[in-house]
Amino acid sequence: MIDLTINRTVLEKNIQKAKANKVIIPTFKQMKDPEREIPDAIKARLKNTGLWDVDPVNLFRITWKNEPKDSGGLYGKPNFIELPTKLTGVAARIICMVGKFFPTGCHKVGAAFGCLAPRLVTGQFDSTAQKAVWPSTGNYCRGGAFNSKLLAVESVAILPEGMSRERFEWLSKIAGEVIATPGTESNVKEIFDKTHELKETRNDVLIFNQFEEMGNYLWHYNVTGSAIAEAFESIRGRDGNFAGVCFTSGSAGTLASGDYLKQRYPLSRIAVGEALQCPTILNNGFGAHRLEGIGDKHIPWVHNVKNTDMAIAIDDNDSMALLRLFNEEAGKEFLIKEAGLKPEEVNVLSYMGISGISNMLSAIKFAKYYELTGKDVVATVLTDSVEMYRSRIAELRVEEGEYRGIDAAANFAASLQGEGTDNMLELTYPERKRVHNLKYYTWVEQQGRTAEELNDQWYNQEETFLAVQKQADEIDALIDDFNKRTGLL
Repeated sequence: MIDLTINRTVLEKNIQKAKANKVIIPTFKQMKDPEREIPDAIKARLKNTGLWDVDPVNLFRITWKNEPKDSGGLYGKPNFIELPTKLTGVAARIICMVGKFFPTGCHKVGAAFGCLAPRLVTGQFDSTAQKAVWPSTGNYCRGGAFNSKLLAVESVAILPEGMSRERFEWLSKIAGEVIATPGTESNVKEIFDKTHELKETRNDVLIFNQFEEMGNYLWHYNVTGSAIAEAFESIRGRDGNFAGVCFTSGSAGTLASGDYLKQRYPLSRIAVGEALQCPTILNNGFGAHRLEGIGDKHIPWVHNVKNTDMAIAIDDNDSMALLRLFNEEAGKEFLIKEAGLKPEEVNVLSYMGISGISNMLSAIKFAKYYELTGKDVVATVLTDSVEMYRSRIAELRVEEGEYRGIDAAANFAASLQGEGTDNMLELTYPERKRVHNLKYYTWVEQQGRTAEELNDQWYNQEETFLAVQKQADEIDALIDDFNKRTGLL
C-alpha cells in the first residue's frame, strides 16, 4: 500500500510553501470528473491559461477530459479516437485514448502526480529542502519535472542519453537538473544505478521511481480506467462488448487501468506489449530497441502480473515504418488516395508517438488472435504524439532516404495490415508466475525489496494491489485538508 503516515512538521512547511506560491492541489475525484468536481473559480483561471503554461492552475488539467485546444480549454468527454477498419485491417473496433492534450503532451504527468502528491500532503517529502528525482526512459521525467515546477518543488530528471532531442531540449528549461545515463530505452538498470548514486552521495533528494511507486498504479487505476470505460460506453451501442486492453509495459502503470476495467467488464482481457528486440516477458530475453519510453529487461514492481492475460511482442521496425507512413506527406497521400481513408482520419494519426503506434499494433494482433468481430471493442493508449519524435523522422530520412509512395505501400501492407499472430503468448497460471518471478532479480537482488514482499504480491493481493485500489478517497481527504489549510480556495 501507499504509506500515508503523516509528518506534521514537514507538512506544515509544505502548506506554507504552497500558500506562498498559490498552489492548489487537485483530487483524484476532480481528475476523473473535472466538469462536475472542479470549482468554477479554477475553471475561470483556466480560460486564460495555455495548456503547457508553467502555472499551478494547470494541475487541474491532469485529466483525459481536457478540451483539445492549446489554450483556454475547459473540459468535455474523454479524448479518444476510433481507428477505421480500412486502416487496421480488423473488424474489431479499436479505440485509442489520446495523451496529446495533457500538459506536456503526455499522460505521464498523471502518473507523476500520483507519486508526488501523497508525499506532499503527508509531509513525507519536504518541498523546502528536498529535490524530487524522476528516473525515466521517456516521458515520466518530463511529467515529474513539470508537476514539480507547478508545485514549487525543485526537480532532477534522469533519462537515457539516447532519447529524442525534443525531450532534452524541453527538460533543460523546466527541470532543475537533467542527468543523461548511458544507453537508450532498454537501459533501465543504468537509471537505477544513478538513483543509487544520488541516494548515497546526497541528502537533498527523494527518488520517485515510477517502476515501483504505487501512486503510478493508483492514478491509472482510477483516472485512466474510468476514462476508458466512459469512452467505451459512449460508442458501445446495444450489443457492444469490451474485449480488453493492450498496453506496452513501460513502467506498467497504465496496465492498472486494465485491473479497473476487468472488474467492471469481467470477460475482458489485459495484454502487455514489449519490443520483439527485447522480449523480456515473452521469452526472458534481452536486447536493445527503438520503442522510446518502454523500459525493459525487468518487470516493474507495480505490474500486477497475476491479472495479465497475454504478452505481445512488436517489431520496432514496424513501429518506425509506420511513424513515417503516418507523418510523411507521401504516406498521408497514400492513405487517402489508395487506402481510402478520409483526410480527417489521417490527420489524427499524428496523435500517435512511437509507443502509441506499438500499442495500436498490439491491439491489432490481439484482435486477430481472438478473432474479434465488429461487436468487440479493444482499447489502448497513445501516451504522447509525434511532436516528441520529429527529430526521429528527420534521422530516418537521412538513414533511409526520401519517403515515396512505393515505401508507403510497402509499409502499409507489411507493417500494418500484414501484422499476424506471431510472437504472442497467452499467459497460463504457470506463465504468469514465471513472469512475476522475474521481479526477484531487479527488486530483491538489486533494489532492496524482500522475498516476502514479492510473494505477497502473488499470494496476498487483498493487502497489495487490491488494497492500493481503495486508497484514492483517503488521499483525496488529505488533499482537501491540505488545500483548506492553505486558505487558497
